[in-house]
Amino acid sequence: MAKHKNKTLATALAFLLGGVGAHRFYLRGGVDRLGLLHLCCLPATGLVYGLGRAPNPFWVLLPLIVSCLAGFVEALVIGLTPDERWDARHNAASNRSSHSNWPLALLLVLTMLVGTTILIATLSRLFDLLYTGGAYG
Repeated sequence: MAKHKNKTLATALAFLLGGVGAHRFYLRGGVDRLGLLHLCCLPATGLVYGLGRAPNPFWVLLPLIVSCLAGFVEALVIGLTPDERWDARHNAASNRSSHSNWPLALLLVLTMLVGTTILIATLSRLFDLLYTGGAYG
């Protein structure tokens, strides 16, 4: 019997640790290519920091920020998937069925709140650096 994949746990992993691909490893195992791509953002951030040529700390964190934003989008996609489709895709061999309830709804609202805040802050800082050279901070 295959292990049952919990949709709320997968959404929480995408929300909290989506920047390093924890939800991808939970759902697809340790050799998922997109999960490894998420995980590569940490060495990329360290490489940019180690080179020491970034005039602004924003550029150092940009690979990690982009990976986290992708994790927020994936949290929304996972959380908004209907239970029947979720079970058909991830729990086909399991005898249990998924029943989403209010913790998933709260997690989705929190994902929208935090994800859009980070997206707007990232875009505003990016445009500030690109168009004014960081004149506003």
